[in-house]
Parts: sequence; structure tokens; C-alpha cells
Amino acid sequence: MNERFLLDTNALSEPLRQSPSATFLQRFRESSGQMATAAPALCEILFGYRRMSLSRRRAEIESFIETVILATMPILPYGREAAEWHAAERARLSAIGRTPPFVDGQMAAIAATQGLILVTANLADFQHFAGLTVVDWRL
Repeated sequence: MNERFLLDTNALSEPLRQSPSATFLQRFRESSGQMATAAPALCEILFGYRRMSLSRRRAEIESFIETVILATMPILPYGREAAEWHAAERARLSAIGRTPPFVDGQMAAIAATQGLILVTANLADFQHFAGLTVVDWRL
């Protein structure tokens, strides 16, 4: 596995923004071949796309999904090891009053169990997970 980075949904969406971060785009290009995403992030981006009415924007997003995400990035599953890590972290965080959103926990679990750095614009959402490295490529 050559992947070093796991892209969260908002990281997958950044290149599609009207004014994407130049810093993000540079890091995205430099990390070609080292990026993956996870099934939960793919689900979120496909759900958002499929809710859109037919338009030029929807066609642009569809092209990006097909030619960039699906064609160049492994889609990592949420399997047993990730589920076990997620359950333990969710229980630990819930006990201290910091129950994380379920999908964030899935993303964190996949990154942590695969030894990947999670790329996200929501650093605060992931700061309490143990053993997880998180970066924001816009900074």
C-alpha cells in the first residue's frame, strides 16, 4: 500500500469549491498516488451529488468523482479492525462526554487502523481520537 493520506469528505470536496484553497490544491497534486478515501466518505459525496438536479455543476462533480476519486484513489472499507477500534474509541469518548459523530468515528478508525494521516478541514472534530494524526491541507 502506497497510501499515506486518507481524505475526509470535505477534503474530497475542496477541489470542487468555487475558490479552492491554493495550498490545498498544491498538496493534493504533490500527494498524487499517496491518497485514499474511505467508503463512508464516498457515500457522503455520492449522496450529495445524487441529490442535485441535472445541471452543469452536477456534471462537473460527476466527472470529478469518476476521473479523480474513483479512478485514482483506493476506497478503503470499514471492516472488523476499524469497527473494533471505533467501538473502543466511541466508548472512551462517550464516557468523558465527547461522543463523536458516527461517520467521523468511522473515518478516524479507518485512518488509525491503516496507519494513515487523515486529511480534513474539521480538525476539531477529530482532535480527541487517540492515536490519530490529522492535518488540514488548507493551512
